Amino acid sequence: MNVLTFYNNYKSFILIIIGLIVSISIYLLNPFSLDAGASKVVGVAILMILWWVTEAMPMPVVALLPIILFPLLGISDIKEATKPYADPIIFLFMGGFMLGLAIEKWNLHKRIALNIIKITGTSGDKIVLGFILATGLLSMWLSNTATTMMMFPIAFSVIGVISQQENNSKNIAAFSLTIMLAIAYASNIGGIATIIGTPPNVAYVGYFNKHYGIEIDFLRWMLLCTPLSIILLFCLYIVMVKWLYPNHIKESENAGLYVKNELNALGKMSKTEKRVLVIFIVTASLWIFRSLVTKILPFLKLDDTIIALLCAVTLHIVNAGEDGDKKYVPILQWSDTRKMAWGILILFGGGISLANGLENAGLIEKLGLWLSQFSSNIFLLVLFVTITSIFISEVMSNVAQVIVFAPVVSSMADALHINPLLLGIPMALAASVAGMFPMGTPPNAIVFASGKVKFFDMVKVGFVLNIIGIILITIFTWYIVPLVF
Repeated sequence: MNVLTFYNNYKSFILIIIGLIVSISIYLLNPFSLDAGASKVVGVAILMILWWVTEAMPMPVVALLPIILFPLLGISDIKEATKPYADPIIFLFMGGFMLGLAIEKWNLHKRIALNIIKITGTSGDKIVLGFILATGLLSMWLSNTATTMMMFPIAFSVIGVISQQENNSKNIAAFSLTIMLAIAYASNIGGIATIIGTPPNVAYVGYFNKHYGIEIDFLRWMLLCTPLSIILLFCLYIVMVKWLYPNHIKESENAGLYVKNELNALGKMSKTEKRVLVIFIVTASLWIFRSLVTKILPFLKLDDTIIALLCAVTLHIVNAGEDGDKKYVPILQWSDTRKMAWGILILFGGGISLANGLENAGLIEKLGLWLSQFSSNIFLLVLFVTITSIFISEVMSNVAQVIVFAPVVSSMADALHINPLLLGIPMALAASVAGMFPMGTPPNAIVFASGKVKFFDMVKVGFVLNIIGIILITIFTWYIVPLVF
């Protein structure tokens, strides 16, 4: 048996051993001169990231490591280590996934997908562009997670429709990848255009208002961030469709005819489809107008997670209305959830647990001190804040990151007597555009669950977009923040 054959046969085991050796070596050598507790957290983080990147083990299995290693190494107790796996964002995912299952079960997704293709045309590029624009626009006003959840089943169905007409498997693979990444990245990028578009924006603006007693105007934020968002969306289209993963799916009369015939075959909407659509619209409306509803009805303490779970429970209550209404059968049954991406829920829980470990070990504050060495050149400082924020958010909850980093960058700005928004805004925006890892943002995790996106492909596209994001966010901040604010 030669070396290559041996490696192929034992690849996963070899990568597991390499990850352990590197992790233990970093802990023992302690190249960053950290205290014992922080060094242990870094060792666990390196182990998890290496096993995730190399796919040495299934990603959800790797995500379980904090539950084992944090209590074992004395980093935290078992209750603290397991708490993130029941984070509200996990249940937001669960509710959204159940909505997607109901839409798929009753073929509503196929009807919506066929109508989208009818509007955009059957060219692969046009369909991807249509999804980027629609998702980006929605995400300006919806949370990026809610937007992705709504677009996910529709995108999945569009892939199915186009697959019926395209014989080239490579073209379909490229199309599937780009349309899935499009809804995740467009949700993140579209969200930065408004204060309410992504949680990091809300977190930073809330901190700034409280700390400085100055309210950041909604319109001023849009004057800075909406043009930036539009340019980033355009870059997303060029990078994916024209550069890294061209799909070469041309406009086709046969495909157009197929779409028309499929729509005719579906006929009028069934009673169940209408009921699913109503629940979908009500859920989306509550996500959009949540703050307005809570102002009108202050006794209702709604948030995105409650809305998602309310939707999930409703789907298990409302009668499907089929079979001539002779018997009661709910729209969604528990057996349907066998198709749900349970592994993604564990994956995101592991990401949050790791992030908490990094935060509690004081590693974020140490990073802030390291950044202060660039204070002699303000432009360089803005650049390094952006770089640090965008890459840290790949492995840390972006909301937690902003909460931890906001005081750090604000104190640095105050010490240097510069506008705190010069450091705060790029820190907040960069936290929202991370695209390399599934656990970077909730939208990334959702599309990774589709099975259409390989880990390496997400890292590849995400890294390119991170570089573009760093450049554009730094330039916009440096030149436009002083004009707008």
